[in-house]
Amino acid sequence: MNPHQNPLQWLPGHELLIHDIVKADGCHVTDSRGKRYLDLESGVWCTSIGHAHPRVLKVLARQAAAVAHTGFNYTSPVVADTARRLLGLLDFDGGRCVLLCSGSEAVEFGVRAARMVIPRPLLLTMTDSYCGAYGSAHAKRPEEWHLFDWTVCKRCPAARSCKGGCEHFATIPFDRIGGHLLEPGSSSGLVHFPPKKLIQAMATTVQKEGGLVLVNEVTTGMGRTGEWFGFQHYGIAPDIVALGKGLGAGYPVSATVFSPRAVRMLGDIPVPYAQSHQNDPLGAAVAATVIDVIEEEGLIDKGRRTGARLLAGLMAVRESTDRIVHIRARGLMLAIELGDDSLRSRTAWLHRALVQRGFLVGRRPKAPVLRLDPPLTLAEEDIEAFLAALKDLFKQMP
Repeated sequence: MNPHQNPLQWLPGHELLIHDIVKADGCHVTDSRGKRYLDLESGVWCTSIGHAHPRVLKVLARQAAAVAHTGFNYTSPVVADTARRLLGLLDFDGGRCVLLCSGSEAVEFGVRAARMVIPRPLLLTMTDSYCGAYGSAHAKRPEEWHLFDWTVCKRCPAARSCKGGCEHFATIPFDRIGGHLLEPGSSSGLVHFPPKKLIQAMATTVQKEGGLVLVNEVTTGMGRTGEWFGFQHYGIAPDIVALGKGLGAGYPVSATVFSPRAVRMLGDIPVPYAQSHQNDPLGAAVAATVIDVIEEEGLIDKGRRTGARLLAGLMAVRESTDRIVHIRARGLMLAIELGDDSLRSRTAWLHRALVQRGFLVGRRPKAPVLRLDPPLTLAEEDIEAFLAALKDLFKQMP
C-alpha cells in the first residue's frame, strides 16, 4: 500500500476536504498546520454544547476511572439517574429508558418494541424521513411501512388548517397502521417541516385506534430547534422517543425513552435486543452532564435567539444574490438551497470555498443544499464572520 494513500473507507457521498484535524474546542476545530475552522455543522450535528466542553471532559475522566462499562447482569446508579433525567425532560413519569450508542440504534429499538404490541402490521412515516442506518427503520419495506408523500401538502392552500379530511389523507390505510414514526424537521437532512395540523391528525388517528406514536429526535432533540425536542412544535404526545447525536456532545450515546402508556402496553415483555454497550455508565454520565450544561447555561433560549440572528443574516445575504432559492430554518437547524445548474455544482463550489475560508457546513449528497447545525454556544462574532464570508463568496461564484 502507498504510505501516502489515505487508508480510510470514507462516507458515501461525502467529500473528504480536511484530513488532518488534530484539535477541537468550543465551536472550532484546528488542523495540523494550526488553521482554525468554525464548525457550523457540530461535527455530524452532535456537539450540541461545543467540542471538548470542560464539564464533559471532566466527567469522562472521572466516570471512566470509576466504572465505564458493566455487563448484562449488573449496573451502576448513574445509569438509572440519567434515565430519570430523560423521563423528566419528556414528562414521562412512570416510563422507562434504555441507553444505547447511536441514533439509528435508538430508533430501531423503538420500532422493534412497537411492533411487539401494535395491533396492525404497518408503521406510517413520510417518504422523505430518515429513520436509521439499518434494520426495519432503514429498509422501510412495503410489507412493514406505509410511506406518505407529503409534498402534495406543501402546495396545499389549506395545509395550515389541515385536519386530515382530504382525499390525499384518505389514502392512508389506517385500518392497517399500528404506529406513526415522525421525524420532526430534518427530512433526511434537507430541513423540511411537515404542517403542524397534518402531524396532529396523523398522531391523533393512530393513537385513537390503539397505536403508538414514535418520534425520531436524533437530529431535532436537545435544543436543536429552539425547544428541548422537535415534537414540541407540533403539540403532540408521543409514546416512544429516540434520542442521539446532541445527547452525547460528541460521545456516542443515545436513548430510547418510553412513555407510561407504552410501558403499560409492553408490560413485562422484554424487547429482543442486546448489545455490548447497552446502558453503559460512561455514556450515561456524559448524557446527564450535557443535560446539566444545557439547563444551567440557558442554552435552549440562547440557541433560539442565535438561530433567529443567523436566519435574519442569511435572509439579508439572499437579498444580495439570485443564487439562493430557499432558506429553511427552525432554531439552529437551517438549510440554504441553491439554484444549481446541470453543468457544474455551485453547491459543491461554495462548500469547498467556505472550507478554504475556515467555515465548515454540511453539504447534502445529491442535493443543492448546504446545512447549518452549529453548537448552541455559537458566538455573535462568529455569526458575523460567517455571513460576511458567505456574502463575499456569492459575489465570486462562477
